[in-house]
Amino acid sequence: MSQNVHDILARQAQQPFVDFPSIIARHAGERPDAPAFACGGDTLSWSELARQADRVAAACAAMGVAPGGKVALLAAPGLRAVQAFFGTVRAGGCVVPLATSATAATLLGMLGDSDAKVLVADADARETLEGVEAELAAMFPQRLVALDFHAPGWLDWDAWLAQGGAPPAVEFRPDQPFNLIYSSGTTGKPKGILHLHGMRSRQANRRSFGLGPESAMLLSTPLYSNTTLQPMLATAANGGLTVLMRKFDAAGYLRLCQEHRVTHTMLVPVQYQRLLAHEDFARTDLSSFVLKQCTGAPLDARLKSLILEKWPGGLREVYGMTEGGCSCVLDAHEFPDKLGTVGRPAPDHDMRIVDEDGRVLAQGEVGEIVGWSPYMMAGYYKQPQATEAFYWRDESGIAFHRSGDIGRFDEDGFLILLDRKKDLIISGGFNIYATDLEAVTAAHPDVADVAVIGIPSEQWGETPLALVVLQPGRALDAEALRAWVNGQVGRTQRLAAVEYRNELPRSALGKLLKRELRQPYWK
Repeated sequence: MSQNVHDILARQAQQPFVDFPSIIARHAGERPDAPAFACGGDTLSWSELARQADRVAAACAAMGVAPGGKVALLAAPGLRAVQAFFGTVRAGGCVVPLATSATAATLLGMLGDSDAKVLVADADARETLEGVEAELAAMFPQRLVALDFHAPGWLDWDAWLAQGGAPPAVEFRPDQPFNLIYSSGTTGKPKGILHLHGMRSRQANRRSFGLGPESAMLLSTPLYSNTTLQPMLATAANGGLTVLMRKFDAAGYLRLCQEHRVTHTMLVPVQYQRLLAHEDFARTDLSSFVLKQCTGAPLDARLKSLILEKWPGGLREVYGMTEGGCSCVLDAHEFPDKLGTVGRPAPDHDMRIVDEDGRVLAQGEVGEIVGWSPYMMAGYYKQPQATEAFYWRDESGIAFHRSGDIGRFDEDGFLILLDRKKDLIISGGFNIYATDLEAVTAAHPDVADVAVIGIPSEQWGETPLALVVLQPGRALDAEALRAWVNGQVGRTQRLAAVEYRNELPRSALGKLLKRELRQPYWK
C-alpha cells in the first residue's frame, strides 16, 4: 500500500539534479530543428526556445530579477507565454502563473502577495486588468510587459527583449524556487504553493509515462494549473513535442490529435465527456495514442469504461493535489475491475489513512488520506502557520500532507474515495471552495443565512448551488442574487443556481449539516 519514506529518500539521493535550462540547451544541441512546442498553427523549435529563453532571461535581469525573484505570468497558453515561462527559469527566477479567470481584485491580491517584480500579460488578461491599471503601474513601475498588445504604460514584447544583453550566469540548485501556484479562491486571499527546482526536476524525469523525443503531448488546460505544468515539464524534460490549446473546444482538440499524431494528453473529466459526445469523435483517427491521463476530479467509473472502449491507448487516472504528497494512479486499462477506485499510491509515495486524532488506521478502515513523496511543495508562501496546519507528522516527525479527503484502501491496496473532509467543490477540474462563495453571498444585505453545496452536473461533474435564507420581510429574485454573487467572483467559481429555504439544518452546536443538504441531489 505504501513505500517507506527512508527507502525512497535513499533512492532519490542517487539521482542527479538536472536543471531545466540545461535540459533545454541539451535538446537544442542534439535536435536543434525539432519542434518543442506548437500552438495555433505555429511551432517553436528547441534551438529557438533556447535562444528566446536566453533573451527573456537577459531582459528579466535588466529589470532586477535576481535568482529567486518572481515574474508573474498572466496569459493563455501560447508560444510567447512558454518563452516567458522558461526564460524566467533561465534567469534563475520563480514563475508565478496566475489565473486568467480571476477577478481584478483577486489578481491584485495574488500579485501583492507573490512579491513579483515583473508582470507579463496578454491581451485577454489586460481586459480584466483595465480597471486597476493605476494600481498595477504603482506595483510594477516600468515593469509591465505586453505579450501581444500595445498600450500606454506597457512595454512591448520585442522592446522588452531588446533591453537585455547577455543572459546572466546562474548556478542552479535544487533548493531554489521554480514556480509559485496560487490555490483557487474568490476572496482575494488564495494561498501560494511554492515548488522548488529539485522537486520539478525529480517529477519531470520520472519514466512511468513512456515519454520520449517522438512523443506528442496535447494540453488544453490553463498555464496556471498544475494539470498543465506537470505534463508540460515532463514532456520538455524528455524532448517531446508539447501541443498547446489557448482554449479547449472538442472539435479543435480532435483536429489537433490527427494533425500532430498525438501520443499523450492530460484532461479533466468534463473534457472527456465532451470529446466522447462530439460528432467528430467516431471519425477521428486516435490510433497514435499511447497514454491518456485524467486529473482534477474523480473520473466516473462508467466514463472510464466508455473511454477504454472507444479511445485507443492506455488510460491513467491521477488522484492528487498541487501541494503534492497524496497521489494515486489507476491504469484503468490494466485494472478494469478497479474502475471504482482511484488506484494505488504512485511510485515513491508513502500514504496512510488516519483518524481524527491522527492515529494510523488499518487497511480497510475509513479516515483522512495523508501522504508523503519527493514531489511535495516547499510550503505555502509566507504562511508558515498554514503550512504547519497542512501537515500530519509520523512517529519520527516526518511531515505528511493532509488531503482533506476521506477514504479507505481496499484489500488490494487501491484507494476508494468516500467523501471530502472539507466542502471542496470540483467543477470542470477546478477547485471551488464553498466557504468563499458563502462569504460573498452572505455579504448581501437581504441574506440571513447561506450554504453552498456541490450538486451533480452533466457538463461540469458537479457545480455550486447556493441555498439561502432571506432576512425576514425581504423579497429578492433568486436569479438577481445569483447574478450579484457571480459579478464578484472568477469565471470558474460562479454559482449555477440559488434556491431559497425557510431554514438550514444545524446541529445542537450550530454546525451546518451539509450532508443532509447534499443528500437529495446525489440520490
